[in-house]
Amino acid sequence: MDLDQIIDNIGKLPEPSRNALKEIISEVTHPKGHILFKADKVETKVYFIKKGIVRAYTELADNEITFWFGREGDTVVSMKSYVSNQRGYENIELLEECELYEVRKRALHELFSKDIHITNWGREFAEKELLKTEERFIGRQFKTSLERYRDLMNHTPDLLQRVQLGYIASYLGITQVSLSRIRAKFR
Repeated sequence: MDLDQIIDNIGKLPEPSRNALKEIISEVTHPKGHILFKADKVETKVYFIKKGIVRAYTELADNEITFWFGREGDTVVSMKSYVSNQRGYENIELLEECELYEVRKRALHELFSKDIHITNWGREFAEKELLKTEERFIGRQFKTSLERYRDLMNHTPDLLQRVQLGYIASYLGITQVSLSRIRAKFR
């Protein structure tokens, strides 16, 4: 997904503001398996996915829990680091080679102090990330694994083709055996 589309999906900007924002964004590529964010670290960058898939997970004593997938057009941010400059709780792993747009938080915040349009765009960015988090939380708390799988099929069917089943099962909060049973119901 191109940078202008990503910017517009967050909020519209006048051309001078858009150009100022684009000036502080660079493009980077990382290989599959790269850990973009490491838990318990203050992250200083925000990413937008041009191409590829990432997963957010946390490590427990004996396993990993995947709680989010990002794909083309999505934002990769540690909100705890972004908002309060504190160490984040998530690891972000690239599940494919990824092309990313990268912006340093400090440079973005400097633009916020200079341009009200970019400030409002940043507010919209934070609000949209909050809504996504709320939706994931509510889905995890109040939907069955079957309903969550159906949501994946309906809203992001490409994830089911591009992501390992073990990560899908972890995301749904079930075992791979249970995931196989659910998948059989949809064949």
